Amino acid sequence: MPATYEDDTAAPHSGIPHGSLKELIEATLHMPFPLLSNPHEARAAAGVDGWLRARGLTGDPAVVRMIVRTRPAQLASYNSPAADPATLQLVADQIAYQFVFDDRAEEVGRQPGRLLPMLCESIAVLRDDRPPGTPLGAALADLYRRVQERCTPAQAARWAWHSREYVHGLLYESVAQSQSVPVRIGLCRSIRALIAGVEPFYPLCEAAQCGEVSPEELHHPVMRRLARLSADAAVWIPDLFSAVKEDRTGGLINLALAHQRTYRCSLPQAVSLAVRLINSTIREFEQLREEIEPRLSPAGVGYVEGMAGWIRGCYHWSRTVPRYADTAAVSARP
Repeated sequence: MPATYEDDTAAPHSGIPHGSLKELIEATLHMPFPLLSNPHEARAAAGVDGWLRARGLTGDPAVVRMIVRTRPAQLASYNSPAADPATLQLVADQIAYQFVFDDRAEEVGRQPGRLLPMLCESIAVLRDDRPPGTPLGAALADLYRRVQERCTPAQAARWAWHSREYVHGLLYESVAQSQSVPVRIGLCRSIRALIAGVEPFYPLCEAAQCGEVSPEELHHPVMRRLARLSADAAVWIPDLFSAVKEDRTGGLINLALAHQRTYRCSLPQAVSLAVRLINSTIREFEQLREEIEPRLSPAGVGYVEGMAGWIRGCYHWSRTVPRYADTAAVSARP
């Protein structure tokens, strides 16, 4: 079945700055990619619930509530609208796992004695093929097994490497959260790049193509720059919509809040500054994509489309997900 196009052109553009913070973001963010959804989304949502239960991760009611509020299958649907059902399920399950893992790491992040065993178990699974000892570790091992079945050895190796980078990045976030010195924009961006959790999905974008992307294409400087731009834009966009929640819960690694701390301005002003950075990032992505696509193989073109899908998907998901609903209730007035 083809991906479904959804008309999403009715975002409000009036009443700024007297509307909500959500309206401010929608009116000023440059989003050239229309909303697409995967026709197998409902099936993937049911699959996520079953997979989490089978892995023993839904015993905590907080996890169940979090999954309801984050809708991992919806994010997978928007990011991977053309994926086959099995690939979509893998993407959705991995998103759900990362939400659970990230929330758990944030909860214990100020207590290194509790955080380190989590991270060390993950590295042992990803790097050394060690058997897991916890439900979270078992969930990761199951994802890794399915990735190895779905991907070529080179793609699976890239998946594992990016996943290890994400795990290591959580240590940087923990250190930042424990410091009394405010985290400024540059440091926030560096840590956010590590803990974004987007790049582990790129090998799955590659595996979804008709053929493997050649090393020459994959490691071309423009292609590497596109990967960085797409990952940054994909994670910075949810930062705009999650800033209210993060501010209330004491979160620090958020692009909008970093702008607020650096420039000592109101949250709407900080969001506007962050939007400018994101817009320039997306426009550079568009420019480089137009430059390189005529020289790419069909697999390479599909790979770049997968990266664009993460920008598009994270935007449209962030606008509607209950986790960030508070953004619509906060005024855009400085």
